[in-house]
This record gives sequence, C-alpha cells and structure tokens, in this order.
Amino acid sequence: MSQLRIFSYLPNPRIWKATIAARLCGVTIDVRGAAPGTLQDWLWDFDAHPLSEAERQDPALQRSGRTGFKSRLYKTPAFLEAHPFGTVPAAFSPDGAVGIFESNSIMRAVARLGADAYPLYGRDAYMAARVDSFLDVSLVFARDSQIYLLSLRDSVTPEIHARTRDAFATYIAGIEQALMPARQFLVGDGITLADICFVAELSLFANEKPRAKALAERGLAPILHDGLDADYPRAMAHYTGLCAHSAFAPDVGPYLDKIAKAAAEHTSPRESGKREGPAAPSAVRG
Repeated sequence: MSQLRIFSYLPNPRIWKATIAARLCGVTIDVRGAAPGTLQDWLWDFDAHPLSEAERQDPALQRSGRTGFKSRLYKTPAFLEAHPFGTVPAAFSPDGAVGIFESNSIMRAVARLGADAYPLYGRDAYMAARVDSFLDVSLVFARDSQIYLLSLRDSVTPEIHARTRDAFATYIAGIEQALMPARQFLVGDGITLADICFVAELSLFANEKPRAKALAERGLAPILHDGLDADYPRAMAHYTGLCAHSAFAPDVGPYLDKIAKAAAEHTSPRESGKREGPAAPSAVRG
C-alpha cells in the first residue's frame, strides 16, 4: 500500500517535489491523473477515475471550473471536504481521510514520512526553519510565474512580463547568494526540500521557451535568456547538477527534452504556430 496518494494533471513539475523527495527517502506514493485537458472528464476524488455516464449526469458532482479549467468539473463532496479550495495537486492519506493541498505541503508530508531515512527537512529546528524560508519565497515567485505562464497562451502583456521578470530576478539572485561562496546546497550539507523546490519551479518556468517567437512578436525578451549562466553561475550550475541527479533525472529529463523539442519546432518556419507547448503550466487550478 502506498503511503500517500496524489491526484493531479500530468506531467506536472510541482508533483516532482513529492516524487523526488520520495525517491530520496524511500516513501511509496501513488500518483493518479492525466493530461490537463482531460481532467474535466475525471471524477475528482480519493478514488479518482474517468467519469462514468451516470456520474457525468449527477448534479451533486458538478462544479464550475476556475483558473485554468474553463469547463465544468466533477468533484465528490468527500474531495471538497478533504480539499476545501478544490484544487490540484491534491494528496490523501492512505485511507483517504486526510487531504493535503498545495505542492509544498505535499512535499513536506513526504519528507516527514521518510524523515528516518533522509533528512530532507534538515537536521534540527533551525535548519528546518531555513528550509521553510526558501519554500515561502518560492510561493511568492510561483504566484507571478503562474500568471505569466498562463498568459503566454494568448494574453501576455508588457506589464505581466515586467512583473514576472522582476520576480524571477529576485528569486534567482537569492538562490545565487545562498550558494556563495562555494556552498553545494541551499541548506546544510545535503539535498533538502529547498533544493527540490528550486528545481521544480525553474523547470516549470522553462515552459516559456517554446513561446520565444510569440514574445518577440510583442517586443518582449525571454526571461530565461542565454546569459543566465553568466549572470547567475552558481544558481544555474546547481540547477544543472541537480537535474542530473538520480533522484531528479527520471522526472526532469524527459520533461525538459519535450520542452527543447517544442521550442525547436516553434522556431522552425515549417512548424511555427502549429503546436502548443509540451505541458500546461503546473499552476493551473480547478
């Protein structure tokens, strides 16, 4: 039996926070879900599954979609009791009685379940609080990145771009500073939740890359530009190194490969304008 069940759209870099943590500390998790555009045809529940026709017609299950989901959604009363904001990713205890929402909290749950195997939350209360500091800062950045990535579909404005550019600069500069003068990890002497969260958020933001041409048409420059390695050498080297780590690579590698392929196709005269990016932004909510 799994120690945690997660329901979300897939692929979702913010789910990696839990899956990477699980690999490091030996926690067994069960991940359920499908592509973002198909979750409107799923029943959102501990026992999440594709809708039956009877469930589709049941008015007690019908809910209005919110940011990222424009159509009707189907959620059980038990799902909403466990997840009062009605969002994904949504996690449950093995018996479905306890709901855990928001990706950082789901990741924390995995770390606590596997604390005896790997100290992902640091080795004392002070280190745990420092880890939480990084996670809190990531939420501030995630707010702006959510708006930006969704707007890249068709409604990005100079104002949204400028706000996100500044938020990204603040976030990545803090990561750079935390790794000075020659630290290997953000907190302590090993991988913690702070490092995992950093990789997940930066990988999610890579969904900007297939939109480079659309940005150029609006006179906007990519925020993930080629000069980042020179501007933030420690932060970017840390990201690259973690992406290659055995606990990270199974999730990060295929996802970034798809983004690179999509970016190449969007810059090709033959393919430009014909494809969407490899995945919807993981900030989508229901």
